[in-house]
Amino acid sequence: MKASTFEAVLAANREKRPLAVVTRLSDGVQTLVNRDGAVGELALSEAELTQTRERMRDDKSGMLGDSGLFAHVHNPPARLIVIGAVHTTQALAPMAAIAGYEVVVVDPRASFLTEERFPGVTLMDDWPDEAMEELAPDIRTAVVTLTHDPKLDDPALSVALKSEAFYVACLGSRRTHAARVGRLQEMGFDDQAIGRIHGPAGLDIGSTSPAEIALSIMAELTAVKHGRDPAAAVAA
Repeated sequence: MKASTFEAVLAANREKRPLAVVTRLSDGVQTLVNRDGAVGELALSEAELTQTRERMRDDKSGMLGDSGLFAHVHNPPARLIVIGAVHTTQALAPMAAIAGYEVVVVDPRASFLTEERFPGVTLMDDWPDEAMEELAPDIRTAVVTLTHDPKLDDPALSVALKSEAFYVACLGSRRTHAARVGRLQEMGFDDQAIGRIHGPAGLDIGSTSPAEIALSIMAELTAVKHGRDPAAAVAA
Protein backbone atom coordinates (compact mmCIF):
# COMPACT_ATOMS: atom_id res chain seq x y z
CA MET A 1 0.00 0.00 0.00
CA LYS A 2 1.35 3.39 -1.00
CA ALA A 3 1.90 6.01 1.67
CA SER A 4 -0.76 8.25 0.09
CA THR A 5 -3.30 5.43 0.20
CA PHE A 6 -2.45 4.68 3.82
CA GLU A 7 -2.88 8.36 4.72
CA ALA A 8 -6.25 8.41 2.95
CA VAL A 9 -7.41 5.40 4.99
CA LEU A 10 -6.27 7.04 8.24
CA ALA A 11 -8.03 10.29 7.32
CA ALA A 12 -11.28 8.45 6.54
CA ASN A 13 -11.09 6.63 9.86
CA ARG A 14 -10.54 9.89 11.75
CA GLU A 15 -13.45 11.56 9.97
CA LYS A 16 -15.68 8.47 10.26
CA ARG A 17 -16.16 8.18 6.50
CA PRO A 18 -16.74 4.79 4.83
CA LEU A 19 -13.93 3.82 2.47
CA ALA A 20 -12.80 0.75 0.56
CA VAL A 21 -9.39 -0.04 -0.94
CA VAL A 22 -9.75 -2.13 -4.09
CA THR A 23 -6.62 -4.04 -5.10
CA ARG A 24 -5.89 -5.91 -8.32
CA LEU A 25 -4.18 -8.99 -6.93
CA SER A 26 -2.15 -9.69 -10.05
CA ASP A 27 -0.02 -6.56 -9.70
CA GLY A 28 -1.11 -4.73 -6.54
CA VAL A 29 -2.53 -1.67 -8.30
CA GLN A 30 -5.12 0.00 -6.08
CA THR A 31 -7.92 2.54 -6.05
CA LEU A 32 -10.03 4.09 -3.30
CA VAL A 33 -13.82 3.99 -3.26
CA ASN A 34 -15.73 6.52 -1.17
CA ARG A 35 -19.16 8.17 -1.26
CA ASP A 36 -18.13 10.29 -4.25
CA GLY A 37 -16.80 7.48 -6.44
CA ALA A 38 -13.43 5.87 -7.18
CA VAL A 39 -10.05 7.60 -7.07
CA GLY A 40 -6.77 5.92 -7.99
CA GLU A 41 -4.72 4.15 -10.62
CA LEU A 42 -7.15 1.26 -11.02
CA ALA A 43 -10.20 1.90 -13.21
CA LEU A 44 -13.36 0.15 -12.02
CA SER A 45 -16.36 -0.76 -14.13
CA GLU A 46 -19.82 0.31 -13.00
CA ALA A 47 -20.50 -3.28 -11.93
CA GLU A 48 -17.29 -3.44 -9.89
CA LEU A 49 -18.06 -0.09 -8.27
CA THR A 50 -21.56 -1.30 -7.40
CA GLN A 51 -20.18 -4.52 -5.89
CA THR A 52 -17.71 -2.51 -3.83
CA ARG A 53 -20.47 -0.26 -2.51
CA GLU A 54 -22.52 -3.32 -1.62
CA ARG A 55 -19.58 -4.68 0.36
CA MET A 56 -19.23 -1.32 2.10
CA ARG A 57 -22.93 -1.41 2.95
CA ASP A 58 -22.65 -4.95 4.34
CA ASP A 59 -19.28 -4.25 6.03
CA LYS A 60 -17.69 -7.28 4.38
CA SER A 61 -14.30 -7.29 2.66
CA GLY A 62 -13.83 -9.80 -0.16
CA MET A 63 -13.38 -10.58 -3.84
CA LEU A 64 -15.43 -8.76 -6.46
CA GLY A 65 -16.74 -11.78 -8.32
CA ASP A 66 -14.13 -13.39 -10.56
CA SER A 67 -12.51 -10.09 -11.54
CA GLY A 68 -9.31 -10.67 -9.61
CA LEU A 69 -10.10 -7.59 -7.51
CA PHE A 70 -10.21 -7.58 -3.71
CA ALA A 71 -12.13 -4.91 -1.80
CA HIS A 72 -10.84 -4.18 1.69
CA VAL A 73 -13.58 -2.31 3.54
CA HIS A 74 -12.68 0.33 6.15
CA ASN A 75 -15.96 1.39 7.73
CA PRO A 76 -16.83 3.49 10.74
CA PRO A 77 -19.68 2.12 12.89
CA ALA A 78 -23.01 2.18 11.08
CA ARG A 79 -25.24 5.03 12.25
CA LEU A 80 -28.86 5.22 13.27
CA ILE A 81 -30.36 8.72 13.24
CA VAL A 82 -33.65 8.86 15.11
CA ILE A 83 -35.94 11.87 14.80
CA GLY A 84 -37.92 12.23 18.02
CA ALA A 85 -36.95 11.68 21.65
CA VAL A 86 -40.03 9.56 22.37
CA HIS A 87 -40.69 6.37 24.35
CA THR A 88 -39.98 4.10 21.38
CA THR A 89 -36.64 5.84 20.93
CA GLN A 90 -35.73 5.01 24.53
CA ALA A 91 -36.04 1.34 23.65
CA LEU A 92 -34.63 1.60 20.13
CA ALA A 93 -31.43 3.46 21.05
CA PRO A 94 -29.93 0.78 23.35
CA MET A 95 -30.99 -2.02 20.98
CA ALA A 96 -29.20 -0.30 18.10
CA ALA A 97 -26.13 0.35 20.24
CA ILE A 98 -25.92 -3.35 21.14
CA ALA A 99 -26.11 -4.14 17.41
CA GLY A 100 -23.06 -1.91 16.83
CA TYR A 101 -24.71 1.30 15.64
CA GLU A 102 -23.65 4.79 16.59
CA VAL A 103 -26.97 6.33 17.65
CA VAL A 104 -27.93 9.98 17.21
CA VAL A 105 -31.26 11.30 18.51
CA VAL A 106 -32.53 14.57 17.05
CA ASP A 107 -35.29 16.59 18.67
CA PRO A 108 -35.57 20.36 19.14
CA ARG A 109 -37.79 19.79 22.19
CA ALA A 110 -35.19 20.12 24.95
CA SER A 111 -37.48 18.81 27.68
CA PHE A 112 -37.61 15.41 25.93
CA LEU A 113 -33.99 15.31 24.80
CA THR A 114 -32.10 14.65 28.03
CA GLU A 115 -29.09 12.54 28.98
CA GLU A 116 -31.16 10.93 31.74
CA ARG A 117 -33.56 9.52 29.13
CA PHE A 118 -30.83 8.69 26.58
CA PRO A 119 -27.58 7.80 28.35
CA GLY A 120 -24.55 7.30 26.13
CA VAL A 121 -26.32 8.60 23.02
CA THR A 122 -25.39 11.60 20.86
CA LEU A 123 -28.14 14.20 21.27
CA MET A 124 -28.85 17.06 18.86
CA ASP A 125 -31.46 19.73 19.63
CA ASP A 126 -31.24 21.36 16.19
CA TRP A 127 -34.21 21.53 13.85
CA PRO A 128 -34.28 18.12 12.08
CA ASP A 129 -33.35 19.32 8.58
CA GLU A 130 -30.41 21.32 9.96
CA ALA A 131 -29.22 18.34 11.99
CA MET A 132 -29.57 16.02 9.01
CA GLU A 133 -27.59 18.34 6.76
CA GLU A 134 -24.79 18.36 9.33
CA LEU A 135 -24.90 14.59 9.82
CA ALA A 136 -24.88 13.96 6.03
CA PRO A 137 -26.43 10.44 5.90
CA ASP A 138 -24.44 7.99 3.79
CA ILE A 139 -24.71 4.34 2.72
CA ARG A 140 -23.94 3.28 6.30
CA THR A 141 -26.76 5.35 7.80
CA ALA A 142 -30.34 4.47 8.77
CA VAL A 143 -32.90 7.20 9.44
CA VAL A 144 -36.08 6.64 11.45
CA THR A 145 -38.69 9.31 12.23
CA LEU A 146 -40.85 8.67 15.28
CA THR A 147 -42.50 11.96 16.28
CA HIS A 148 -45.81 11.72 14.33
CA ASP A 149 -45.36 15.48 13.88
CA PRO A 150 -45.01 16.62 10.24
CA LYS A 151 -43.20 19.76 11.39
CA LEU A 152 -40.38 17.55 12.67
CA ASP A 153 -40.54 14.40 10.54
CA ASP A 154 -41.00 15.99 7.11
CA PRO A 155 -37.90 18.25 7.24
CA ALA A 156 -35.80 15.23 8.19
CA LEU A 157 -37.29 13.17 5.37
CA SER A 158 -36.60 15.95 2.87
CA VAL A 159 -32.88 15.44 3.55
CA ALA A 160 -32.92 11.66 4.05
CA LEU A 161 -34.61 10.98 0.71
CA LYS A 162 -31.92 12.96 -1.11
CA SER A 163 -29.16 11.02 0.64
CA GLU A 164 -27.69 7.53 0.28
CA ALA A 165 -29.15 6.33 3.60
CA PHE A 166 -29.74 2.60 3.26
CA TYR A 167 -32.89 2.61 5.39
CA VAL A 168 -35.50 5.34 5.81
CA ALA A 169 -38.55 4.58 7.93
CA CYS A 170 -41.44 6.45 9.55
CA LEU A 171 -43.67 5.44 12.43
CA GLY A 172 -47.41 5.87 12.01
CA SER A 173 -50.57 4.21 10.74
CA ARG A 174 -51.25 3.56 7.07
CA ARG A 175 -53.58 6.58 7.05
CA THR A 176 -50.81 8.71 8.56
CA HIS A 177 -48.38 7.41 5.96
CA ALA A 178 -50.81 8.17 3.11
CA ALA A 179 -51.02 11.78 4.32
CA ARG A 180 -47.22 11.87 4.55
CA VAL A 181 -46.91 10.67 0.96
CA GLY A 182 -49.22 13.47 -0.16
CA ARG A 183 -47.12 16.10 1.59
CA LEU A 184 -43.90 14.73 0.11
CA GLN A 185 -45.42 14.78 -3.36
CA GLU A 186 -46.29 18.44 -2.84
CA MET A 187 -42.64 18.98 -1.87
CA GLY A 188 -41.61 17.59 -5.27
CA PHE A 189 -40.59 14.04 -4.41
CA ASP A 190 -41.48 11.43 -7.02
CA ASP A 191 -42.79 7.90 -6.48
CA GLN A 192 -39.33 6.37 -6.65
CA ALA A 193 -37.99 8.56 -3.86
CA ILE A 194 -41.09 8.15 -1.70
CA GLY A 195 -40.98 4.39 -2.32
CA ARG A 196 -37.74 4.24 -0.34
CA ILE A 197 -39.68 4.91 2.86
CA HIS A 198 -40.60 1.95 5.03
CA GLY A 199 -43.92 3.01 6.46
CA PRO A 200 -45.26 2.10 8.85
CA ALA A 201 -41.77 1.44 10.23
CA GLY A 202 -40.87 -2.07 11.33
CA LEU A 203 -41.84 -5.63 10.50
CA ASP A 204 -45.48 -6.60 10.97
CA ILE A 205 -45.01 -8.84 14.03
CA GLY A 206 -47.97 -7.58 16.03
CA SER A 207 -45.95 -5.02 18.00
CA THR A 208 -47.88 -2.85 20.47
CA SER A 209 -45.52 -1.62 23.20
CA PRO A 210 -42.62 0.81 22.59
CA ALA A 211 -40.10 -1.99 23.15
CA GLU A 212 -41.86 -4.31 20.71
CA ILE A 213 -42.09 -1.55 18.10
CA ALA A 214 -38.36 -0.86 18.56
CA LEU A 215 -37.65 -4.56 18.10
CA SER A 216 -39.67 -4.66 14.88
CA ILE A 217 -37.80 -1.62 13.54
CA MET A 218 -34.40 -3.16 14.32
CA ALA A 219 -35.46 -6.39 12.62
CA GLU A 220 -36.57 -4.61 9.45
CA LEU A 221 -33.50 -2.36 9.46
CA THR A 222 -31.22 -5.39 9.77
CA ALA A 223 -32.94 -7.21 6.93
CA VAL A 224 -32.59 -4.20 4.63
CA LYS A 225 -28.95 -3.68 5.61
CA HIS A 226 -28.14 -7.20 4.47
CA GLY A 227 -30.13 -7.00 1.26
CA ARG A 228 -33.04 -9.14 2.46
CA ASP A 229 -36.69 -8.53 1.64
CA PRO A 230 -38.33 -7.67 4.99
CA ALA A 231 -41.71 -8.99 3.84
CA ALA A 232 -40.15 -12.31 2.88
CA ALA A 233 -38.41 -12.47 6.26
CA VAL A 234 -41.78 -12.28 8.04
CA ALA A 235 -43.36 -14.83 5.69
CA ALA A 236 -40.53 -17.27 6.36
